[in-house]
Amino acid sequence: MITLPEPYQKYLSGLSAHHAEALRPVFLESVADGEHGISIRGMGSKHVQAYVDDSVPFGEIREEVRHAHEY
Repeated sequence: MITLPEPYQKYLSGLSAHHAEALRPVFLESVADGEHGISIRGMGSKHVQAYVDDSVPFGEIREEVRHAHEY
């Protein structure tokens, strides 16, 4: 079983079960890669996108949340 870094576990534990399960594959991809962290962007709790980002160090999460009027 793959163990997620503590920051990843903490982030996912703060989400609803539905959102955590939707984002978990990206967190697992980051762990499999072992080199890059995760960027999360979206509009609050709706329309969230997570992706492995080569500009983020492994084990770290960069979050960019915008409000609807900013899109």
